[in-house]
Amino acid sequence: MPNQPVEISVVVPALNEAVNLPHLVRRIDGALSGRSYEILIVDDASRDDTVPVCAALAKQYPVQLHVRERPTAGLSGAVLHGMERATGEFIAVMDADLQHPPEKLPELIRALISDECDFALGSRYVAGGSTGSGWTLFRRLNSWVATVLARPFTGRVSDPMSGFFALRRSTYEGAQRLTPLGYKIGLELICKCRVKQVKEIPIHFAERTAGESKLSMKQQFKYLEHLSRLYDFCFPRISPMLKFALVTGASWLVGFAIFTMMMTTRPQAAVAPVSVAYLGAIAVTMIFHTRYVRTQREFLVRKHPWTDFLFSSLAEWSACSLAAVYIGSRVLHPYPLELFMIPFSVAMAVRYILRKEFLLDIRGLRSDVRMQEMQ
Repeated sequence: MPNQPVEISVVVPALNEAVNLPHLVRRIDGALSGRSYEILIVDDASRDDTVPVCAALAKQYPVQLHVRERPTAGLSGAVLHGMERATGEFIAVMDADLQHPPEKLPELIRALISDECDFALGSRYVAGGSTGSGWTLFRRLNSWVATVLARPFTGRVSDPMSGFFALRRSTYEGAQRLTPLGYKIGLELICKCRVKQVKEIPIHFAERTAGESKLSMKQQFKYLEHLSRLYDFCFPRISPMLKFALVTGASWLVGFAIFTMMMTTRPQAAVAPVSVAYLGAIAVTMIFHTRYVRTQREFLVRKHPWTDFLFSSLAEWSACSLAAVYIGSRVLHPYPLELFMIPFSVAMAVRYILRKEFLLDIRGLRSDVRMQEMQ
């Protein structure tokens, strides 16, 4: 049916999955028999025989191979690369490792055609869904924690981590500023496409039979960074406030520990314990700032975030030290708690003003970007 418009585009990200691709393509063809479809295999510069295998498959099936010579954004970037090139009315995404059952593709598409939802998701955790026997307790717990962390913007969806899903191409084209990180592209699309209704289709998530798993501890940390971006997107006011409170609380705890130790050894000192303690607080803030710059650099208006950070930190430390000097000169025997709290509060006020109004914008993303998203 070469002249028919493509109804279904199946996007398959692949990295060193040559051994699995022939089995996967045959099963997709069997599941979509009689329908117009295309399979877009997005290869992230695999070192195996993916290219010749796909060339052979293309002679018999509607397979297209798209090789990303310089892949970025991992699996999520590969999926978006394929979705941008998809021509079907419906786009389905699944892994190449045979853990997602292609036989469920018609059911996913049927849910979209019947207008039951605008996002159909293959789920391991709804009634009728299951996982392979090799899933350990730790892996199940890890999946549960990841799901709970995503619940504020996915609602009652039981398996938002699933990488097996389908949506209309029009839904995808309505996405706002896709910036995925790591493996959870489905979660990104649910948020950024403003999905209103998700229908979960039960699937059996099989054990990998060949190749190597791509899941690693690095991907786990990327997921947390990805969640941070999505919290900023979905809760542009509350999320930055909570993050600011988190950073402030962590830095104050470290600062207070340093202050207490110094006051124990030098009970008559006033300025030195406060000044040194605030340097410790700055060190903690620097750790969070490193993550912030790495994940949000493309949205920062100012080009030198570390220069801004150093300027802000110097201003905060100066304000804290001057407040300690003032208290030491005006109060004969200040209570240790007020000697700590007042200078640190002054410094935090300086931090908030500088970073919100002049430098880094603690809301995470600039207001002009927010306005574009709301239009």
